[in-house]
Amino acid sequence: MGRVIAVANQKGGVGKSTTTINLGSCLAEAEKRVLIIDIDPQGNTTSGFGVDKNESENTLYELLLGEVRIEDCIVSNVQERLSLIPANMNLAGAEIELIGIENKEFILRNAMDLVQKDYDFIIMDCPPSLSMLTINAMTAADSVIVPIQCEYYALEGLSQLVHTIQLVQDRLNPKLEIEGVVFTMYDARTNLSLEVVENVKDNLKQNIYKTIIPRNVRLAEAPSHGMPINIYDGKSAGAESYRLLAEEVINRKKNGGENGC
Repeated sequence: MGRVIAVANQKGGVGKSTTTINLGSCLAEAEKRVLIIDIDPQGNTTSGFGVDKNESENTLYELLLGEVRIEDCIVSNVQERLSLIPANMNLAGAEIELIGIENKEFILRNAMDLVQKDYDFIIMDCPPSLSMLTINAMTAADSVIVPIQCEYYALEGLSQLVHTIQLVQDRLNPKLEIEGVVFTMYDARTNLSLEVVENVKDNLKQNIYKTIIPRNVRLAEAPSHGMPINIYDGKSAGAESYRLLAEEVINRKKNGGENGC
């Protein structure tokens, strides 16, 4: 069965979509079968793979409302060994439309049960809020990767995210764990980035990935071209970093979670 990972942090602009796109692409490059699920109504992950979110007929929105089967939503072979369930702004209305629906927290998990065996990894890009969409993702996930931007308010709100994960563990998904924290937008030229990394390591009792994602021009350009960084510029620092992160994620599974972070 495929390993299911939610990429979550209720702070916006920390690199959730960037991490989902590029980690997923580098896992596929490493010959893993990958399904990406865009759970953010902004649809940035969908666009980041070159898929027109506004032209997508069957999206996560239709799946959550029970209008289509999960197989109908999957855009196959967006790149070799990688498929996508797209999202667009319609998804913003799902929260209201799901009010009163019984067991609404389990809709995504129940749908994914039908296809999980077809993939080695399922990576979900969560919205920047602790909403019903995020709860659906965490209920379906085995673990959560938390991107943290190397900036002054890095730890702000993180305790709330950890609390939410614990609530989901207690009430909805006992197997859920924090896969690890990954630092993003690291600028080696500033003391602040280094201070943030050291501060988080000192204060956060969570697994922290060794790989740190740098602030990188090519990494910032890639989404506008609808390409993951390893395809847009495979020799860039951003591509090399996400390959290393993918390697850590793969090895974490092999080592039972002991040595990957």
